[in-house]
Amino acid sequence: MNFSSKLLENAVSEFGRLPGVGQKTALRLVLHLLKQSDAEVARFTSTINQLKEEIQYCHICFNISDYHECEICTSPKRDHSIICVVEDTRDVMAIENTNSYQGIYHVLGGLISPMDGVGPSDLKIDGLVDRMRKQDVKEVILALSATMEGDTTIFYLYRKLKEFNIQVTTIARGIAFGGELEYVDELTLGRSIATRTLYERPTL
Repeated sequence: MNFSSKLLENAVSEFGRLPGVGQKTALRLVLHLLKQSDAEVARFTSTINQLKEEIQYCHICFNISDYHECEICTSPKRDHSIICVVEDTRDVMAIENTNSYQGIYHVLGGLISPMDGVGPSDLKIDGLVDRMRKQDVKEVILALSATMEGDTTIFYLYRKLKEFNIQVTTIARGIAFGGELEYVDELTLGRSIATRTLYERPTL
């Protein structure tokens, strides 16, 4: 794609680095911004800067939050004896949109993937184990994507959690293998949470 301006080309290149944004979409976004008033562009850039500078991660569950502890972890209306383990914040949002889960969460920050150089120490697994020791937890739901990485992570977590006197469950597989939670429709995901099953695998 030929550009009439180096500044335009640089801006399109930066937008194009966003996931799911191709060069043509990036160009449309940049041209849209150019048509906006200075005040609107300033508000847009200020919001992004504020997000980057002020966003926090809940020190309990590691979900993205405005505060040191997120609203879910501090809510007295939630069942704190049930922890749903998910890959990232997008999965928390997907499950919350089903309105079928009233427990709390633990965000791993990824999945075990040796091919990508991601091991257990790169995730918030130690934080989960620490919560098991400090909190009165009765059940841990492993709500991870139906992928090879998801299954590997589930198996690893199950072995780590076996020492605790708790139920370890997984969401029902109404989700096709290879599917990621954030793309599953709310009805299917809600049913998968409601019909979760005990997880049992033989120790290797």
